[in-house]
Amino acid sequence: MHGIGDVRFFDRFAPIYDLVMPAAEASTLNAALERADVPVERVVDIGGGSGRATLALDVPERIVLDVSAGMLRRARARGLDCVRGDARSLPFGAESVDAVTVVDAFHHMPNQQSVAEEVYRILEPGGVFAISEFDPETMLGRGLVLAERVVGFGSSFATPQELVQRLDRVGFDATVVETGFEYTVVGKKRESH
Repeated sequence: MHGIGDVRFFDRFAPIYDLVMPAAEASTLNAALERADVPVERVVDIGGGSGRATLALDVPERIVLDVSAGMLRRARARGLDCVRGDARSLPFGAESVDAVTVVDAFHHMPNQQSVAEEVYRILEPGGVFAISEFDPETMLGRGLVLAERVVGFGSSFATPQELVQRLDRVGFDATVVETGFEYTVVGKKRESH
């Protein structure tokens, strides 16, 4: 899911990750899930790391999927269901999930097109793909892009409109629901593709 250097960093960083990262914005995430045309009962948080965003979701079944074993240990310690895996090959059946989230992690994922296609495959029609990311065109975003290059991450950032276009190409009906340094895009799986 992440570049090799990114995974090693997060494995090492896992013990202190939650001490330095702010809590996820629960209201934004839950508002994004409310855009689904189906009841949201099962959510997969891909690149979910320690589960900090997953905990903010108000749904019965929450699953953290990540490639970092260190981050998943943190999520399991919080009582969350965890799956170690790659977002480009999700270990879930077709149309088996009501919503998928990615919070602050999509830019770490190589081949984002494949990730979006996999999410589309596992989503129920009317389900949603909610992505919270950093806008590389904001002042803070430009600083983050530079910082991640210095650290050696293989990050690939997109503006909100670029992300909407990418999701639309896969078959989602995508829209920007929040703008700023951290923005949120929601793609709804259309009934027919």
